Amino acid sequence: MKNLVVYSSKTGNTEKLAKALYDFLPGEKEIYPVTEAPDPNDYTFVAVGFWVKNGEPDPDTQAYLKKIQEDHEVFLFATHGAKTDSEEAKKAMKKAEELGKKGRIVGMFHCLGEVPQDVIEQARNMSPPPAWLAEAEGAKGHPDSKDIEEMLHLLESIDLPL
Repeated sequence: MKNLVVYSSKTGNTEKLAKALYDFLPGEKEIYPVTEAPDPNDYTFVAVGFWVKNGEPDPDTQAYLKKIQEDHEVFLFATHGAKTDSEEAKKAMKKAEELGKKGRIVGMFHCLGEVPQDVIEQARNMSPPPAWLAEAEGAKGHPDSKDIEEMLHLLESIDLPL
């Protein structure tokens, strides 16, 4: 049984979660950035991580999720600058779920990810500023050890085909 962790990470936030998830998984496993990832259909379990852009998974992740076919267990994870209960975060996870629905979604996790200061400055100059901007300051230092612990706890509760 082969397990695959694929991630897209612009600032290192999602990569941090991906590496923790990879270390958690038992058995035969591989980890790749999404731009170098192999065909997901050669694996039984596929974890796909992404960063959120305009309320959706980043474009590379969207293209990769479309490749997943039936009979694959899929775990989705993401980082974003908005609060976890924000409409932007919910919208992104829903979009990822729709794109990966050919597989069997066994779980989803998302959390805050630190937004680089230059991105915050650019957002401040937008008219109107994006809704997530007010929440971005609270994302500093995330994902943190508590976020990682939450994700791993969720994975422990899922009956993975490992």
